[in-house]
Amino acid sequence: MITRLMRRVGKPQAPGGFDRRLLAPMMLGSILNPVNSSIVSVSLVPIGAAFGAPPAQTAWLVSALYLATAIGQPVVGRLIDLYGPRRLFLAGSALTGLSGLIGVLAPDLGALIVARVVLGFGTCAGYPAAMYLIRSEARRTGRESPAGVLTALAVANQTVAVIGPSLGGLLIGVGGWRTTFAVNLPLAVAGLILGARRLPKAHPRREGAGAGLDLVGMALFAGMLVSLLLFLMEPGADRWYLPVLMVAAAAGFAVRELRVAEPFIDLRVLGGNVPLLLTYARMFLVAVVSYVMLYGYTQWLQEGRGLTASQAGLAQLPLFLAAIAVSTATGRRSEVRGKLIVGAVGQIAVCLILLTLQPHSPVWLLIAVALVCGVPQGLNNLALQNAVYHQADPERMGSSAGLLRTFLYIGAMVASGANGAFFGPHADTVGLHGLAWLMLAIAGLFLAMTVADRSLGRIASAPSPQR
Repeated sequence: MITRLMRRVGKPQAPGGFDRRLLAPMMLGSILNPVNSSIVSVSLVPIGAAFGAPPAQTAWLVSALYLATAIGQPVVGRLIDLYGPRRLFLAGSALTGLSGLIGVLAPDLGALIVARVVLGFGTCAGYPAAMYLIRSEARRTGRESPAGVLTALAVANQTVAVIGPSLGGLLIGVGGWRTTFAVNLPLAVAGLILGARRLPKAHPRREGAGAGLDLVGMALFAGMLVSLLLFLMEPGADRWYLPVLMVAAAAGFAVRELRVAEPFIDLRVLGGNVPLLLTYARMFLVAVVSYVMLYGYTQWLQEGRGLTASQAGLAQLPLFLAAIAVSTATGRRSEVRGKLIVGAVGQIAVCLILLTLQPHSPVWLLIAVALVCGVPQGLNNLALQNAVYHQADPERMGSSAGLLRTFLYIGAMVASGANGAFFGPHADTVGLHGLAWLMLAIAGLFLAMTVADRSLGRIASAPSPQR
């Protein structure tokens, strides 16, 4: 289906149309993070067995990636806004390859965590670069990029995010868990080749662009997120200093960004863009539910239901099929609000089904969970991506897209912490039901926010501003 979409949006157009040569590096760069996020979901248990590590420790393989990426995405996105995507895309591809090499040779869990941190920074450039290129092509041609480009980008991310557990299970069955790290080596080589050959070398920018690099703001932003995410991973009274550090860094960041001439994140513009802020909040809520399913439910399939890693991956295949079918069928429709409402209802339905699962639940019920979950998986991320494209300042598309992913990764970190809190040493059915109640509350809040937000209805009728 991705190939068909790429052919459709990549058809020769009139002179001055979207440059179809950009599609391959855009797709490849944007999938590097979701494919690694989803593949590791089925490798946590065998890695824990190999190193004698409980789920609370292997959860760092998830948290380390998201900690690095949550910080790096908006930073790299801002650098792309200033200097263009090519050099940052190539540097990210090289780091992705390095992370794969470290993972293949890792002697212990600590080395694997280092590999995931390097991977997090390496995958930061792909998605902001893709969104930047879509916007820059619209500016170059004087017309909106084809709707199918955004759809193909979303479908590519949905595909690898959902097919990842199946792919991971297959890789583990063939060569053990280390193959889930080795897969980054050929992906990195492909990224280097495509980036060098197809991404534009020239990047027209006003004089003195380097002055727009707000290093102090970036450092304060990183300190704020590190403190927040470290606390979310292991909340407790003995870690009181982390929220204090976060508040101090947040205050310094706000003061800095309100005073500097070219801030890293323009808080005045962002604060006045309430629809965009609500989109970020919805992304956070969607991510918590999605990543509890990706990691928590997958671990339960192995430890609570007794499936092997390969079987757990195969059990997610219906989710992949449903998500791709939904994204493909609805992707060319620009309206957002209806998709998000249906997606929220779908998440609520999944949570209710999870509450019925038991250690000996039949296979057909597991398939039903995957099929129902595929509906919100195929709708929510696509709709939120389209919302950011229309709501964000075009001059800051890279950093705005990066911030969307930051909120996604913060949600993923919360989900990781929730999995550890509800499961403890084993992913049992009692813990799964506790997670289902938590997800049900979050999905209900997501639905209420979407129903109340009338600004979403204007996205379908109003063209994106050309500023």
